[in-house]
Order: sequence, then C-alpha cells, then structure tokens
Amino acid sequence: MAADEPQPTVVIVGRPNVGKSTLFNAILGDRRSIVGDEPGITRDRIYGEAEYRDKRFGVVDTGGIVPHDDAFIPAQILSQAQVALDSAWHILYVIDGRTEITAADRDLARLLRPLNKPLTLVVNKIDVRAREDLLPEFYSLGLGDPWPVSAEHKIGIDELLEHVTAPFPKPYSEDEKSAEAARRIKVAIIGRPNVGKSTMLNALVGSERAIVSPVAGTTRDAVDETIREGNTTYRFVDTAGIRRKGKTKEVTEKLSVVMARRHIRMANVVLLMLDATEGVVGSDATIAGYAHEEGRAVIIVVNKWDATEAKSKRAFTEAARDQLKFLDYAPVIFASAKKGEGIRRIMSTIRRSFDAASQRVTTGELNRFVQTLHFGHDIRVYYITQASIRPPTFVVFTDKAGKVHFSIERFLINRLREKFGFEGTPIVIETKRR
Repeated sequence: MAADEPQPTVVIVGRPNVGKSTLFNAILGDRRSIVGDEPGITRDRIYGEAEYRDKRFGVVDTGGIVPHDDAFIPAQILSQAQVALDSAWHILYVIDGRTEITAADRDLARLLRPLNKPLTLVVNKIDVRAREDLLPEFYSLGLGDPWPVSAEHKIGIDELLEHVTAPFPKPYSEDEKSAEAARRIKVAIIGRPNVGKSTMLNALVGSERAIVSPVAGTTRDAVDETIREGNTTYRFVDTAGIRRKGKTKEVTEKLSVVMARRHIRMANVVLLMLDATEGVVGSDATIAGYAHEEGRAVIIVVNKWDATEAKSKRAFTEAARDQLKFLDYAPVIFASAKKGEGIRRIMSTIRRSFDAASQRVTTGELNRFVQTLHFGHDIRVYYITQASIRPPTFVVFTDKAGKVHFSIERFLINRLREKFGFEGTPIVIETKRR
C-alpha cells in the first residue's frame, strides 16, 4: 500500500435493529489493535480500526446515527451515511435473516446499487441450519450472493472478512514503509467551520478543487489533493469543519467529526487553521487537542491576517500560545489563503516538521546528551533510547518505578529540543525502572 494511499474503509448500512452494531463489534473483536473511540459524539461508537490477516482497515457503523424513530426511511438513512459511503472501499448491507424482506429493504437496496462500490449483502441472525433455507429469497434484492452470518455468535465473520479484505492492499515491511514515507507527506487541514480550510487547500495546490463558500460547513466530507515538488509528494486533506461535540446536532455533522478525526490520525502533519478576525476561541483548543492527542506534528496557521485590524503578530502569537499551551512546540504562521500570502512558508514548514517528527537519534548520542544533564537528587537517569518516530518517542531508564514528575518530563523534552531540534512535533517520554 503506497504511503499516500488512504486506508481502506468498510461501511456498514441497513435498517435499524438488523444487527449493524453487533456486526461492527464482531469485526473489531480481538483484532482491535487501534480503536477509534469518539466519546460524546454519539451514544454508540461508530468508528473503529480493525485488522484481518495483517490488513488494517477502518470500520464505520452507521447504526448509531439515526436520530428519531420517524426518520427510518431509506433515503434518509442513505443521506446520513453519505459522508462515510463516499470514502468506502466496501459496503456491508445488513439485513435481518429472521424476518421477511420489507419494502424499505428493497428501497435501500435500490438506492445502494447505483453507488458502484463493492457491496456485500450480509444476512444476519442466521445462527441455525434451518434458517439457511431462507437465503434464496434474498437473491431477489439483486445484490449478488447473500452472506449468512450470526454477528451475535460470531458465525461466518471470518469468511466474510476474507471476502471483503481480499482486494485490500497488503502492508509494507517496515523498511519499505520508511523508504516510501520519506518521499510522501500526508497533511490534514483542520479547524472550525468557515476559517478558510477549503481556500487554503486551493492556495496550497493551486487549483479550485474544493467548493469554497462563505456558508459555514460547506465541506461535509474530506476533500484531498496530491501535488509533487521536487522529490516530495504532498497529499493534502481538507477535513470537514469540526464543531464542539455538544453542538454537533446534525447526524451528518457528527459523522463528519468522526471522519475528520480519522484523517488527523492518518496524517503526518496537521495544519491547525485559526481565523485572525475572530482570535482564538474555545473550540479551537478542542480541535487542536485532537491533533495533539494523536501525536501529530502541528503547524498553527493564522488565516485572514490581511482582513484583521489587529496588526501585532507578537500579541496574537502570545494570546494563541496562552490558550493553546499544549502546542508550545507548534510554529505559528500568518497567512492569507485568499491572497496567497504565506503559502511558501507553510510548505517549507511542513517539510521541516515532517523531518523533525521522522528524526532518529542514536542511543550513543542520547547517552552522551544525558551525561550533560543535572536532574537533582530525587531521580537518577541511567540512559535513554529512542523507541519510535512520528511522534519521536523516548524510553528513559531511571531508578524510580512509575511515571516521572511532570517537571522532570518537561525539563527533558525542552533539553531534547534544544539539542536535537524537533520543531513542530510533540515528544513522548516513557519511563522504565532499570
């Protein structure tokens, strides 16, 4: 799988109470290497990441996003799932094998067929041999061979996953990954609605691919563009505007938040867009927290600087730093996407931040560095080694059990930055008792 290729996504659709969420949980099952829990967005978890025979893929359950009992008509189910369906590699249409096919089942099948996506009709609740006799009836939906499963009893799940993931790309070896990734940088553009993300995407790639409108929330789904400069390929993803979870009432917007967080998780570098005319607001910190939690390199882009009356960059930077204290490592760039100002600086900072997040320091260098530090009498640091990159993660061996005090961790991170750089990327410190 090429490093800039999006991760495969499997989307589960169907009428309510046919077992979509049960199937979702069965697919994640023990293969739940990374689970994308999105607390507070919906009552149920609706996005997770699963693995089958070393192939990783995202799973979206549209079951938890139907708002009211009177909204169960197929067209509405489909429109609510549209954000996920647009990026689906495979659709699982789940139907209840214990009941007769309803008019709503046929309507939904009719609406799914023109999407021209790989689609499997999953007949759920087939947990005894007698019920398999009912399967021929489901051919009448015109969706090919029905796949009998019992999500509750985990019957037929392996066979289903083997069928679904067969065309998914195989993972590269670590060496191939690093060689491939060195030439490709995935950049997610995030921020509140109407801060200018789509205009920025257009300015960065030099085209009018994204729909730009002054109406907040025009970009419901992620829009992506790939460009090449020299030996570096950039893949920019303009995510849907993220609102505070409590205010995301529309079902499609709730799913947009989930999908935007998924794109953050898959990015190497995140551009956090702020609106210069509005300053830093509470929801900016919430959105910034998503990128920080995922350990991504972050660049703060203050857009619409040409339209603001406050012309002190230092004052704005101090205010932003004060409200986004956890992003003290993120460079701040003032820009105007509309006028194309600051674009070259953004591009060069993306490269530097990606290189910093990918930087490896040898154990020998780290241990020579440790010998120059003075931690005081309450802790003894024996040696440090770098465990991984993106984000740079260091394991510190000490004479204490458990996590070191915050002040020591902060001191160590600051000294690492002074010595080795790491501009624009968080640094993770893990401690072990020798």
